[in-house]
Amino acid sequence: MDIISNAYAQDGAAGGGMEMIIMLVVFGLIFYFMIFRPQSKRVKEHKSLMSSLSKGDEVLTNGGLVGKIAKISAENDYVLLSLSEQSQVTIKKDFITAVLPKGSIQSL
Repeated sequence: MDIISNAYAQDGAAGGGMEMIIMLVVFGLIFYFMIFRPQSKRVKEHKSLMSSLSKGDEVLTNGGLVGKIAKISAENDYVLLSLSEQSQVTIKKDFITAVLPKGSIQSL
């Protein structure tokens, strides 16, 4: 009976450490390629979008507002967005999701 229990103990310990390391490496690669890398690409694209904003651009915000940039405040990252002739809204630059082609507001 003692021989059988020793055999099970040796079988469980052999190779278990190497399998665990391989599994952790595989999970690390999955995390990198499925989560971290695409997110860093999106952040880079959004930063380039923020730096390319200029007065007169037609933009779409996170909240679904569509308007034309009337003024960009350089010191505190706020934008004055003209929604129509009468209404203007001040928003933070970070909430702009896309720059629309010229004339998009007129077609709505």
